[in-house]
Amino acid sequence: MQRKSFRGLSAAGAFHDVVYWEWGPADGPVLLCVHGLTRNGRDFDAVAERFCDTWRVVCPDVVGRGESGRLANPDLYGTPQYLADLTALIARLDVDKVAWLGTSMGALLGMFAAAAGNTPVERLLMNDAGPVISKESLQRIADYVGGAPDFADMAEAESYLRTVHAPFGPLTDGQWAHLTKHSMAEQSNGRIALKYDPGIAKPFASVVGEDMVLWPVWDAVQCPVTVIRGAESDLLRAETLAEMQGRGPAVTAHEIPGVGHAPALMATDQLDLIAGWLAA
Repeated sequence: MQRKSFRGLSAAGAFHDVVYWEWGPADGPVLLCVHGLTRNGRDFDAVAERFCDTWRVVCPDVVGRGESGRLANPDLYGTPQYLADLTALIARLDVDKVAWLGTSMGALLGMFAAAAGNTPVERLLMNDAGPVISKESLQRIADYVGGAPDFADMAEAESYLRTVHAPFGPLTDGQWAHLTKHSMAEQSNGRIALKYDPGIAKPFASVVGEDMVLWPVWDAVQCPVTVIRGAESDLLRAETLAEMQGRGPAVTAHEIPGVGHAPALMATDQLDLIAGWLAA
């Protein structure tokens, strides 16, 4: 694994660092893995370890998260900035095509990219997201996103993550420790804090209260799509997934029992689904 970075440009006219984690052969086909709203690129370490023998696995920290920079104006956190940075990343990789694996926010960004003209997205895996985002899930996320809790130690921080992200499903102690390690940073006062900018909550707050409906984007997607849904997900409803299978691009769908939003893509059976998608 290599830690790499480039500079993205915001509409405010300021540059920011975009950090990404690259695994595998430099000449391999690119598997671009894009994380959820408050997460980071190290969420995909298990994916990268499984597929980096043949795939060039690239896992960015979206601006405002992980080790990437922060935006001075939080109003600019949103789809246009994220897609601009991810487009710059694809250009930096110097490839014409990518396989896009996205979880939650990352899945929606992949849907927008795959719906654009002359898209570089040749296949898309959407992990627990679709063209209708339920108002219940938006409210649940709004209840914690943007908070700035800090913790006495990593054990206390892990307890917090286990509570907030309980819908990830039955992870092992080692997997929770991994997520905690890469989700937290020690502050100058010795306290432990989350590695994302609380400012990401400001534009997010504007979408709370109603379902987010994006069917025109879905209908424009130009590549085949695989959807993984947590069977207990409150974000991707079962009826939304059923409608996705009846309109728009060709869809292959899988449900993961005992998991909500969103499958962590660490368990062997979930990695096997990704293997089937990549081999198709």
